[in-house]
Amino acid sequence: MPHSDFLTAFRAGLQDGTLPPGLTAIDPAETGQRFAVYRNNVAVGLSEALAARFPVIRRLVGEEFFAALARGFIRDDRPASPVIAEWGEGFADFLRGFAPLVAHPYMADVARLEHARGRAFHAADAMPVAPGDLAACAPDRLILGLHPSVQVLRFGHAAISVWLANQPDGPPVRDHARAETALILRDPAFQVHVVGIAEADAALIEALQQGRPLADAARCALRIDPDHSAQHILVRLMSGGAITSAQEEAP
Repeated sequence: MPHSDFLTAFRAGLQDGTLPPGLTAIDPAETGQRFAVYRNNVAVGLSEALAARFPVIRRLVGEEFFAALARGFIRDDRPASPVIAEWGEGFADFLRGFAPLVAHPYMADVARLEHARGRAFHAADAMPVAPGDLAACAPDRLILGLHPSVQVLRFGHAAISVWLANQPDGPPVRDHARAETALILRDPAFQVHVVGIAEADAALIEALQQGRPLADAARCALRIDPDHSAQHILVRLMSGGAITSAQEEAP
């Protein structure tokens, strides 16, 4: 059997328990038993990885319910890469379609937030700029580069509030149905922050990520909120080490 065909059969066997053709052990009579042990170890390892990536979901639904969730998700969505940290993006969609959670639609948004935090933690490194580098550029031509960990996420439910409520001494959630927008970034100390921001702030950040000059990004924010001031969100990005380059656009 070609190696590629064997790998395909092996992956299928991990999911449905079918012994892959050509697989054997020192004692051929133990082949099925040994493969079953390996298959179980893979399932346990993936369940533990999922629980580590989505601790708030695990806390919200409880250990036993989460174990059932993990089994269902692992059956339908296996890692595509040996890097387990890259796995789990589909968990939010899985929760959205999971019938027992239909009365709790905010769960999927919380999963999106937790997956984004993982992405932020594992994002590439980049050094923050010195504050003086910003002052040396004209705002109308100033292009700011943001740290690879920076993400803006819009939620139809109170994902930020639910996530915060499940942190030590977190405040209670007042309205699960309230839409929220999050800024997620990793600071130089490798702490990942989740910050609720206004839509105008989100528009400014996204414009900067598109490579638009600061003055242009600020106008994007003003179109949403005529009273918006860019100072607060820029200070937040700077204090979090999220501004990693500053240069003037060519005239």
